[in-house]
Amino acid sequence: MNISETKRLLRTFRIVPNRLLGQNFMVESSFFPKIVDYVSLDKSDVVLDVGAGFGFLSRFLAKKCKSVLAVEKDARVAAVLREQLKDLANVTVIEGDVLKASIPSFNKVVSIPPYQISSQLLIWLFGRGFDCVVLVLQKEFAGRLVTDVGSKDYGWLSVIAFYSAEIKLLEPVPKNMFYPQPKVESVIVRLKPWRTTPFQVKDEAFFMRMVRWLFTQRNKKLSNALERFIKSTFELKKEDAEKMARTIPFHGKRVRELPPKAFGELANALVA
Repeated sequence: MNISETKRLLRTFRIVPNRLLGQNFMVESSFFPKIVDYVSLDKSDVVLDVGAGFGFLSRFLAKKCKSVLAVEKDARVAAVLREQLKDLANVTVIEGDVLKASIPSFNKVVSIPPYQISSQLLIWLFGRGFDCVVLVLQKEFAGRLVTDVGSKDYGWLSVIAFYSAEIKLLEPVPKNMFYPQPKVESVIVRLKPWRTTPFQVKDEAFFMRMVRWLFTQRNKKLSNALERFIKSTFELKKEDAEKMARTIPFHGKRVRELPPKAFGELANALVA
């Protein structure tokens, strides 16, 4: 375990783990082979590690792949990370917010990211493209990615995730593998691009924007939920937006009742 080394580094550099930044450091080194097995690394892979911390995972990854992009937002931790990994020529330390920084190309992701950026990180990854992603995520959040239509956890991210990748929840990660221990349960999640997309959309940006809008009114009938969206998007008069909303597919269904494919059909009908 790396818990003694983690505590030593925190003490030496006077760093107090920041819960607001999601700083729960993975300290169980026996976990690394398991998470790496799920992504099937080889020497041609460029791997992204988001929230690299003190670099224990990045160091392990560096032995298995061509190169590692180790991203760390906290400047104090990033300074220690650079020092810890300075002997590895195939690791690039990037200090900054992964969602805003200039990140070179990569094809795989192995990461234990800060949990509070999970939804933003997934949307960012869906926009970048990848061969395989393996993440440790909060269990409750991960469940929202694969939940059934109509459940209380079914939302905009469920729809967009289903469209974007094949997602599997693999196995739990015990709290005692982290320091300090998180208050929530964790799970390993794997994402792979679909070999065949479950449905086609004509305009992905429009589709995603529409889905996010609709789930702000998840309990409304679709015609009512869409009226304002149509009015503002297409700059229509109120009566014209109402008429259009009443003629779209699934207009009598409630938003939370629609399966992901229905949202795709709806988006395609609107941009036709």
